[in-house]
Amino acid sequence: MNIELLVKQVESLFSLPEVALRVNEVLDSSDPVNSELEEIIISDPALTAKILKIVNSSYFGFPASIDTVSRAITVIGLKELRNLVMTTSVTTSFKGIPSDLVDMDIFWFHSVTSAVLAKVLAKMLKHSDYERVFIAGLLHSVGRLIYFSQCPDISRDILSHKDLGEDAIIAAEQSKLGFNYADLGAELLKQWQLPENIWQTIAYHLDPLEAGEFKRDACVLHVASKIASSIEPCAKYDFDFDDFEPHFNQGVVDYLKLSPNKVQYCIDETLIQSFDILAIMNPKAISIF
Repeated sequence: MNIELLVKQVESLFSLPEVALRVNEVLDSSDPVNSELEEIIISDPALTAKILKIVNSSYFGFPASIDTVSRAITVIGLKELRNLVMTTSVTTSFKGIPSDLVDMDIFWFHSVTSAVLAKVLAKMLKHSDYERVFIAGLLHSVGRLIYFSQCPDISRDILSHKDLGEDAIIAAEQSKLGFNYADLGAELLKQWQLPENIWQTIAYHLDPLEAGEFKRDACVLHVASKIASSIEPCAKYDFDFDDFEPHFNQGVVDYLKLSPNKVQYCIDETLIQSFDILAIMNPKAISIF
C-alpha cells in the first residue's frame, strides 16, 4: 500500500478548516499582526466562543476574565493561540470513522490528554518550545483515523491483535499496511503544510532516539502518548494498566532523566486540564465518564 496515495485519497475528507489554515499562514509569516489574527478568528463565532472559554478555564488560571479575542491574543501569546485554534478546529475535521473501530469521543479525550501531557512534561523538563509538542500530542494518532476510514477490514484485522498490547498492534500495522499509524499521520500533516518539527516529531515518536534533531521532542511525545494510552486508549481495545510501565522505551526514560515521581506529577497536572479543555471543545465527550 502506498502511503502518499492513501493520504491523497482522504485529503478532501480530512482537511483543516479554512480559519485554521489562515491563522497558521499568518503565524508562519515573518511579522504576524495581532489585528489580522483577531479578524480571522472572530469571523468564526463558534471558534471565538471556544477560545474565550478555554482562555478563561482552569487550564490557564488567569485571575481576571478575558472577554475579547484581542485581549486573549495579548495574554496567551501567538504560539499558544495556534494551539487553541488547532485544538478547536481539528476535532471537527474527522468524520465518517466506523464506530466499531473507534469511539471518537474517547479518541479525542486520548488526543487532548496526550497534548496536555506533552506540554506539562516539556515545561517540567524546561523545554525551549513546549507549545509545538502540544500540537504534536494532539495530532499524533490521526494516522489511525485515516486507515480506519479507508481500510476498515484491514483495521479490524489489525485490532484483532489487541489482546497482545499496543506493540503488537503497531507490528500488525507494519505487516498489513507497510507502515504504521505514526508514519501515516506524519504524511497527512506534511500535506497540511504543518511545520516540519511537528510532523517529524510524530513520525519518530515510536522510535524517538533515532529522531536526530527532533529527538527531544520525539522523546517527550513518546512518553506522553504512552501515559495517555494507560489512561484511555484511542481505539476500541483494552490496555493492561498493570503492564503499563514496561511499554516505555527505557532509553527514552534515561535520556529525559524521568523518575516515577515526575511521571506521576505530569499525570496529576494533566487530568483536570484535559477535562476542562474537552468539556469546552466537545461537551458530549465528557459523557464517556
